[in-house]
Amino acid sequence: MAAALGGLGLLQGRVRLAAAVAATSSLGRPGRRAPVPRGAAAAAAAAALLSAGRSYGSEAKEEEELRVRYLDDEHKGIVVLGLNRSQAKNALNKNLLKMMSKAVDALKSDKKVRTVIFRSEVPGIFCAGADLKERAKMHSSEVSSFVSKARATINEMANLPVPTIAAIDGTALGGGLELALACDIRVAASSAKMGLVETKLAIIPGAGGTQRLPRTIGVSLAKELIFSARIVDGEEAKSIGLISHVVEQNEAGDAAYRRALALAREFLPQGPVAMRVAKLAINQGMEVDLVTGLAIEEACYAQVCNYDYMEKPRKQALLVPVMKHAEIQP
Repeated sequence: MAAALGGLGLLQGRVRLAAAVAATSSLGRPGRRAPVPRGAAAAAAAAALLSAGRSYGSEAKEEEELRVRYLDDEHKGIVVLGLNRSQAKNALNKNLLKMMSKAVDALKSDKKVRTVIFRSEVPGIFCAGADLKERAKMHSSEVSSFVSKARATINEMANLPVPTIAAIDGTALGGGLELALACDIRVAASSAKMGLVETKLAIIPGAGGTQRLPRTIGVSLAKELIFSARIVDGEEAKSIGLISHVVEQNEAGDAAYRRALALAREFLPQGPVAMRVAKLAINQGMEVDLVTGLAIEEACYAQVCNYDYMEKPRKQALLVPVMKHAEIQP
């Protein structure tokens, strides 16, 4: 059981996940010593190495694997995070998780951000789960650390104070679906036409799937999907409540993203504080009994209308930690 829960993105039988093969290169030919540069030649060589490091080092790689776009004009306030590991089908590796965590950390404190859309920049795939090729090289202790980091990053996404939308144009497997489950709204593309990518979704839990899936579709159905590792298409996912909207895929392969963008535009005219406290009230209220949930709603409402709920000692004791955690400011 522990092994199954640790297997983020691991699928059985008919599904095989492709991962990127790291390209390696060497300077010079094997068995030959390159001449040692001296004087001006040495300085030029050092400058060339520094330049190469800036062009092809971790910063360039990180920027390529996760694209962050702040939209403008009529879409101002919408931020798009695009997964971009084409050779690995957007599989989650250490570097991508690090960049996602960094991006989410910046977004949560940016008051100009109104909605965040998670999408794929790679046609036909949303996210294939964990990078199993990278994982195969890890020590067992590293695997545990990786799964913990994946879970923490997805939790950070779920706790963003603004609405989040997953635009699923293509397959979302394992950790990829868990990433989508952390979003407030999920949109998937489906197609009956030959040649167009059919969105498929499957979950093997490891980064929160056993907890988020039952809360989304109900306990019985969640158990059935997890126990069977069944793959569902967009239409079935919509029928069981796994996604909010299913749209016909277009020739460009970005129908889900376009629908997500249209939804995000509907959110823009709404008051930013009201949106943040509404999300907080829903998220916190779902974890408590109804009476406590109503008290949370009242405290959240007070943030919008400047009602001094702190005059009431019981509400103060109950709700101040909640509001402090949310870091909501008018």
